[in-house]
Amino acid sequence: MYSKIRPLLFRLKPERAHALTLRALRLAGAFTPARKLLELIYKAPAKPVQAFGLTFKNPLGLAAGYDKDGVAIRGLSALGFGHIEIGTITPRPQAGNPQPRVFRLVEDEGIINRMGFPSRGSEFALAQLNPALRVSPIERILGFDMRRNKFFTRLSDAMLGINLGKNKDTPNEQAAYDYVALTDVFAPYADYLTINISSPNTAGLRQLQERSALETLLRHIHQQRLISAAYHEKQLPILVKLAPDLSDAELDDALDVILRAGMDGVIVTNTTLARDGLHSPASNESGGLSGAPLRARSEAILQKTIRRLNGALPVVSAGGVMNAQDARRRLEMGAALVQIYSGMVYAGPALAKKILTNF
Repeated sequence: MYSKIRPLLFRLKPERAHALTLRALRLAGAFTPARKLLELIYKAPAKPVQAFGLTFKNPLGLAAGYDKDGVAIRGLSALGFGHIEIGTITPRPQAGNPQPRVFRLVEDEGIINRMGFPSRGSEFALAQLNPALRVSPIERILGFDMRRNKFFTRLSDAMLGINLGKNKDTPNEQAAYDYVALTDVFAPYADYLTINISSPNTAGLRQLQERSALETLLRHIHQQRLISAAYHEKQLPILVKLAPDLSDAELDDALDVILRAGMDGVIVTNTTLARDGLHSPASNESGGLSGAPLRARSEAILQKTIRRLNGALPVVSAGGVMNAQDARRRLEMGAALVQIYSGMVYAGPALAKKILTNF
């Protein structure tokens, strides 16, 4: 079916097409018969795996960026994923970069985006995770804050990761305040958190991967995690997402800091600024490149990361996973989990089932 729909979607601007598919998944997830039908169509074989102290029903997840505000978790989880990572979420709402900011590289099966963390903010995302947390007009007027005392129910059987980022106008010197605040807000509702310091589309963000900045940032996050663990009686795994463009020395420094800071895992990689071997007309657009052109670079960083960590931390592989062969190779290389995103744009919603069926 997707082979018939894709030409129609590709006639639309990429961001418009994405908004339509996300809205359809949100509606399907909210309507029980439609959600059950999706679960039946896209049911994938169970392949349980353990990582970060959690048991995932399978090793395949949806990478952050697809559902930035957590509006379609139920619908997305019906597609067979073992985990859904929403975000990147910022503390305050922000519009992101000017449009157009997403470009298909059809000839290369790639995507360039310079979104810049468009986010409706933490309060909106929190309300998507638990409708009971939505602040009523009366509560807002009177200044009540009853959110922590309201009942929370899981949205799906897929593990939920929440990807966190700083606001664009927050200086790097104050970035820890944004990440600590988000850790406090989302600790009760996530199965794990991801610290996003590797997007190329927020000016200066990648500087937080440097040793001294990363040490300061992760120390504050770890302290907040301990406070949240005492308050909510659960130890929340925290992962750090790294860029594919780090030099060997920069990667070694980042991994050393992550280990010393007591983090629970690493995601490699985010999108790349490299433009090697592209053929599509839009290949000279600025922004982060994902999809098939990222495959080789992501695998190279994965191999270095696994060798450097030597089993000390689980590694999640993202970037350039377009089919079952790609996913299988990442697991054989030593990744604990694999994430997809751009592959769904080109292969459609059945990609997760296809991958899991052909492991």
